[in-house]
Amino acid sequence: MKKKNLYVALVSLFLSSFDASAQNRTYDGPNKMNTWSITGYGGITKFFGDIKTYDFRLGENEKLTGGWGLSINKQLSPIFGIQLTGYNGQLQGSKPRHYSSITGDTYSVHFNSPSFVQATIDGTVNLNRLLLGYKKMRRWKVDAHLGAGIMYYHTDLTAINTNPNSPFFNTEWKVSTNTDGSSKTAGTWDRNGSTYTREWVYPTGLAVHYELSPRFDLGFDLTYNFVNTEKLDATVGDLSDYRTQQGIWTFQKGDSKKDGWGIASIALTYKLGKNAVRAKDGKYDASSGRYHLRWTNPQSLIPVPYNPTMEDADSIAKANMPKPVDPRLYTDTDGDGVADLFDKEPNTPLGSVVSGGGVAMDLDKIIRDAIKNNLPKDECEALFSNIEFDTDKAIIRNASKETLSKVVELLNMRTNCRIVLVGHTDARASDSYNVALSRRRVDAAKRFLIRAGITEPSRILVEYYGEYRPVAENTTVEGLQSNRRVEIKILPQNTIRSSYPAGFRK
Repeated sequence: MKKKNLYVALVSLFLSSFDASAQNRTYDGPNKMNTWSITGYGGITKFFGDIKTYDFRLGENEKLTGGWGLSINKQLSPIFGIQLTGYNGQLQGSKPRHYSSITGDTYSVHFNSPSFVQATIDGTVNLNRLLLGYKKMRRWKVDAHLGAGIMYYHTDLTAINTNPNSPFFNTEWKVSTNTDGSSKTAGTWDRNGSTYTREWVYPTGLAVHYELSPRFDLGFDLTYNFVNTEKLDATVGDLSDYRTQQGIWTFQKGDSKKDGWGIASIALTYKLGKNAVRAKDGKYDASSGRYHLRWTNPQSLIPVPYNPTMEDADSIAKANMPKPVDPRLYTDTDGDGVADLFDKEPNTPLGSVVSGGGVAMDLDKIIRDAIKNNLPKDECEALFSNIEFDTDKAIIRNASKETLSKVVELLNMRTNCRIVLVGHTDARASDSYNVALSRRRVDAAKRFLIRAGITEPSRILVEYYGEYRPVAENTTVEGLQSNRRVEIKILPQNTIRSSYPAGFRK
C-alpha cells in the first residue's frame, strides 16, 4: 500500500505539540516545571559513500547542499530526553574516476538526490551535567543523541565512460531510482509521480546549546546519519554496471560500506510552558515561576533545611523574648490595693479608702451624699481600702470594725456592688501556715460583715495568698505591719475578676 505524504505527518506532529495538555505537562516532582520544547534546524548537508571525491570538500560538478529540520523535544530528567526529529534536504556527490569490476571501465559519475525526507526518534544525554555536575557550565548544554527512523530518498545519477579503449568512450548513461526496480531494495513512497525508496536510518550526533533567555536557546548541531543501504547514490561499489544497471537494483552487495550523510546546522529552540523563568547566578526561586527541566536540577528548587547553631538559637530566643513587664504593675507602695502603675495618688495614708485610680476618698461623705441625693441603688464605683491585723492574729481591730461597718452601710445602699476580701500575711512562718492564716483573716472579716447586717452575703468574695503578695519589705516593723492585712475591694457586680493561682481563691 502506498504511503501518505510524510510532509503531512510532520506538520500534524508539529501542530499537535501546541496542544494545551502537552504544553502544560510538567515534571512529576515537588515543584512544577516545564518539559516541552521545539527546535528548528538549518545547515549544510554532506554525502558519505562511493560517489564522492572528498570527505569535507566539494568535488567536480558538486554544489553546496543544505537541509532544514524540526524536532519536538520532551525532557524526561535534567540529563535524559527524547525527541521526534524530521529533516528535509538535498544531497550530491561526484567521482571523476569510478571503476566498475563488471565492465572493467572507468566512469565519471555524478549523482543528485534533490529532496529527501527523514523522520527519527532520538534519545538525548546531557554530557556536561552527567560529567561535570550542575554548577559548571550552567548556561551550556552539550547533548549526545542517538536514534532510529526512516528515510525516503530519490536519486538521479549520470555516468560517463572515460575509458578511451572502450567502444562506449564518452557515452553517457542516466540512472534513476524512479523505476520499478527501486521496489526491489525497500518499500516505496509515491510523491508527485516520483518513486521514493524507503530505508532505515540511524542518526547519531552532538549538539551544543546556550541558554539565551527563559524561552530561547541557540546551538550548533552536528549529526551523522547511518543509512541501511549502499545505494543512496544509486551505486553498489565497483559492482555497478551503468550500461545494464546490473547490481544497482538487486540484492547484490559490494565491498563498500553502507552510505551515510551528515548535517552541520544551527539550532534554535523555543521552550514551551507557563511562566517561564531561568536561574540567576545559579540561584533558584520556585515561587518566581516555572523553570525548564532542560536546564534545571529539580533538587535545586528544594530549599536547604535550616539547622540553627546554638548561637543562632540563642539569638532567635533573645529576639523573640517579650519585653519586661513594668515592675510597677506588681508593687503597691502605699498599700491601698491599687498597683503603682495605675495609682494616681501613690502616697495615700495607710487605711485610706481610695477609688479605682488610687485617689483617697471620704467613705462617710460618700454615704451621706448617697442618702442626701437619693442616688440610684444600682450605681457603684470602685473603692479600695485595707484593714490590718496583729502578728499571728485573725481578730478584727476596733478601728477596722468602724471601716467594715461603713462598708456594710454602703453595700446595703448600693445593691449592685460586690465586695472582694483579699487576705495577706508577713513573711514569718511557713508558706502553708501563712496561707491558712490569711484565709482565717478574710473569714473573720466576712463573718463581721454578715453579723453587721449586710444584705445578700453572696456578694462577698474572698481570696487569700499568704506571704506571696507583699506591699512592703518584710525587714522592718512597718513593712511587716503593712503586709498583715485584708484588702477590701468594692466593685460593680459586672466587673470581670482577674484570674488567680488555683487554691488561692474562694
